Order: sequence, then C-alpha cells, then structure tokens
Amino acid sequence: MTATSVTATDTKTTRGPAAGAGPAARADLLRRHRPTLERALEVISTRESWSPFPEGEEGYPPGAAADGEAAFRALLDRPFDLDQPGGDGAVGPAPEQGGEISPYGFPLGVSYPHADADRLLPALRDAREGWAAAGPWERAAVCAEILFRLNSRAHELAHAAVHTSGHNFLMAFHAGAVHAQDRGLEAVAYALREQTRIPYEAVWSKPMPGGRPFVLDKTFTAVPRGVALVVGNRVFPAWNGYPGLFASLATGNSVLVKPHPRAVLPLALTVRTAREVLREAGFSPDLVCLAAERPGEELAASLAVRPEVRLIDYSGTTAFGCRLVREAGQARVRTATSAVNALLIHSTAHYRDMLDNLAFSLALYSGQLCTSPQNLLIPRTGIATDEGHKSFAQVVSDLGDALSTLLADDGTACAVLGALVGPDVAARVEHAATGAVGPVAVPSRTVAHPDFPGATVRTPLVVRLDADDPADLATLKTEWLGPVFFAVAVDSAAAGTALLRETAQECGALSAGVHTTSPEVEEELERACAAAGVLLSVNLRGDWYITQSAVYSDLHSTGLNPSGDAPYCDGAFVADRFRTVEVRRFREPS
Repeated sequence: MTATSVTATDTKTTRGPAAGAGPAARADLLRRHRPTLERALEVISTRESWSPFPEGEEGYPPGAAADGEAAFRALLDRPFDLDQPGGDGAVGPAPEQGGEISPYGFPLGVSYPHADADRLLPALRDAREGWAAAGPWERAAVCAEILFRLNSRAHELAHAAVHTSGHNFLMAFHAGAVHAQDRGLEAVAYALREQTRIPYEAVWSKPMPGGRPFVLDKTFTAVPRGVALVVGNRVFPAWNGYPGLFASLATGNSVLVKPHPRAVLPLALTVRTAREVLREAGFSPDLVCLAAERPGEELAASLAVRPEVRLIDYSGTTAFGCRLVREAGQARVRTATSAVNALLIHSTAHYRDMLDNLAFSLALYSGQLCTSPQNLLIPRTGIATDEGHKSFAQVVSDLGDALSTLLADDGTACAVLGALVGPDVAARVEHAATGAVGPVAVPSRTVAHPDFPGATVRTPLVVRLDADDPADLATLKTEWLGPVFFAVAVDSAAAGTALLRETAQECGALSAGVHTTSPEVEEELERACAAAGVLLSVNLRGDWYITQSAVYSDLHSTGLNPSGDAPYCDGAFVADRFRTVEVRRFREPS
C-alpha cells in the first residue's frame, strides 16, 4: 500500500464578495465579532454558562427601558415600513383584515405589506449569489451583527412579545429578546463549525512508482440549498424562529419568514433589522423577507410546496407539521410540534421546596410553555417525604396551597402568569373547570390585571385522573396548552415511569422530571427518558425550573419522539442546510 498525504488550510473568511459590496464594512464586522464567535464555538463544546447578551437592566444604557417602550408604542396604529419586493397590498390593521390583537385586550393597529409570492421568491433566489460567495466566517459576522443590533432593541422586542404572545414582561425580555438572540447565535456557531469542518483548500499528494508524486490541488466550497422558509408560532415566535432563520442564513441560504397571523410584529422587526444590516454590509437585503398572511390565505401551506423552497423550519401544531412533511417533498422539513410532558413525584427530602418549585413551574406563563409539566404522576399510595408519609390527596392539596400562596396577590400573579394567548386556551380552562374532564382538585380563579382589564388571566387548574381509567389515559395523552394540569394516580414508581415513557414515545415530549430519593427510581427513569428521547430534570429546587432551557448548554428536543425533529441546537440541525462541493486541479510536475 502507498501512503496518501493531505495538507489543508482553514476555510477562507472572505471568498469572492458580491459585486458592489463593502469589503471594508464586512472586514470591520468580522474584526468586531470574531472574538464573540470564537467564544460561542468554545461554549457549544464545553456547555458552560455564557451569553454575550445581558439578561438584566444593568447591562443596557440608562433609559433603554423607556426608549424601548416608546419605540414599541410608536409602531402601533400605523403601517409597518418594510421595503421589500413583490408588494401587492396590506395585511391589517383591523383584526378582520388580519391585524393582531394583544392578549392584553386591544388591537395593535399595525398593517404589514403583503407580497406576491411569484415576485418575492425570485427575489430571494437571486439575492443568494453574493451571499453564497462569501465565506462562512463573513456570513457569521454579518449574522452576529444582526443579533447584536436586535439586542440593542431588546426592550422594544420584549414589548412586542408581551402584546402578541401574552408574556409577562420579564419572560418577554428573555424568551422574546435576549434568549432568542442567544438561540440565534448558538445556531450561527454550529453553522460555522459545520462549514469549516472540511478545509477550504487542500493539497493531495500520492506517491507513484518512480518516486514522483501525483499531486492535486483541491478546494471544498459550502453550497447552500436555496430558499429557506421559517414558519413561526404565536407563543414564542422569536425563540422558536431564530434557530432556523440564523442556521439557514449563516449557511448561505436566503430566508423567507412567515409569522403566525397573531404574532407578526416580533418577526417583522427581526426581518427589518436583518435587511438593514445586510444592506449596510453590501449584500442584498432580499436575503431576508417577510410573508404576512391575509385571513384564510393558508400562506404557509402554499409557500411550503413551492419549488424554490428547499428548507422549512416549522413550529406549531402536530397536525400541520405532519402535513408539511407529507406535502413538501422538495424541501428538508424540520418540525417542533406538540409536547405532552410529565413529571414523576416519587419521594423527596425537601417537600416544601419541591412544592414551591412545582407551583412556579405550573404557573409560569399560565402553562403555555412547550416544556410545562402537564402530567404529574403520583403513586396512589402516596410518597415518602422529610415531613413523613404524604397521601396522594395530601400532595395535591399541598400543591394547591403552594399555588395559592404564590399567586395570592393579583399583581404578583399577573407578573408570573402573563395572559392567555387566545380564546381557544381560555375555552380549554372553562371546559376542564366544569368537571367534564375529571374531578377538579385545585380550582382556577380569574385574576384581574391591574393595567390591562381586557386581559384573560387564570391561575392553574389541577384535575385528578387515574392512569388505570382508559378515558383518563386518553385525556392525559392529549396536549392541553394552557393552565390545565393533571394529577395522575399511578400504581407505583415503575408504573409512572412506564407511563411517562409511553406518553413521550406516542405523543411526544420535550421535558420530563422526577422527584425521588431512590437511586434505583432515578436510574430507571433515566433509562426510560433515553429510550424516549426526552430531557430529564432530577430533583429541581430553588430558582431553576423544569420549564427552563439554558442556551449553549441544554439541548431543546432530541428528534427521537413525535414532539419534533429540530433539536436546538446540535450539528445535525445545521449540517444539511448546505452541501460541500469539491474541485480537483491537476498540478503539473515541477
């Protein structure tokens, strides 16, 4: 056998900038953002705690909060300015025209440009040429600038999230701004790592008979797939939308953003910011465009099957996600859909702390998080605690007391609960409150919002179910988005573990939890969660909750159960958004 040698050089940071581009501006972006990108690359390997985006007010200039609120108010009751091709009218501002209504009880009055897909998609396609010719580092730097520019508007984006998704302000500031920006940067880091895994240039030398080597000069170029479509949801449009948007953009694709009709503003602001940065950097702003939807248009369905669309990132209901997978055969489709999450309460050495942690986990954003623990699995014989044995009924009653204490003050309650995102969520609460689903163990109460009398705010409702009852089993295997939770009597820890695994595998789950003092129970549940592909949280207390996900460290979703196939974030999430094309050149013997 003969040896083959390869020498390689790193991927170029700039390769063939677009005609008329601003190389000086792009070089400056790379100089400024390269340290952050290098740190992000490091952190996705170490999984440590880190963020370049401040979580607290102290990280922003004086007056940023007031300026952000004023900027949001200035957006209301007027057209949203977005200079993009293909305009053929408007969406909104009236609700019957597709305008948004705040979950806090008033119409936003914003109208958005509607685009003709036959004109918009060719513009997205044509915009890619200069962008694709840029190198991975240059694209990453531009994406980082977009994210930092968005972070400078964090308070404005937070108010947009409050009034489209019903978040309380702190959650909106995190999930609608800072942590969404982290998710975007995380995706950029993975895109950068995957594109540079293969060197841009290599020299291949193979020894031949007679001693003279055969030499080839090789180049390897990351080639994007085409137009990417991001279909947003109404609950976390930025947090769920940014990973796909920035993973596709950083790998050289153009991106069409189709927001949920009731949560357009956060993504419209994102698109406008992205277009500004791209234009300043010398690229076509049409690399990122918005597709606002008229009532009854079913725009996501029609865009998804267009031949120009080669990538789709979707977050929303399971039914529509399955439809996209089935019908959009020309595209790579990634879905983040419904989840039925469960938590096993077996035993604890910190009973009151456990109850406080659980109460906050149920109350946060009124159970509208995709990681909220819907099913609380409790042995029917009760549990062992540091306060002695507690019966099933006592555990549920004490949890109700913890919820009552947490939410006793209406102002505090509103700050934790936020508002119900839509009438469909409120209808589920009302239905469960009648006892039609099962006996009500912890009733829900209506909370009067001190600032927004039109908001619908409800405390968590807990229904008692029995895992041995077929009707109850069917109920708990359905996602109940909102403040409806089930205290489920199970025969044992083993039975609860089996039910948790079965539910995750059949219905999908993003989060699972356990409270136990038994190493054997913990190990068995760990095995069950590995088999079902669901993140497990063990004995959480204090200020970290089963609903939370730490960007750069936690993996949100695994792709191993029906809750979706879009993990935020790993290499697989970005790797097939591009392909590597090789050129081999014969080198004349010297």
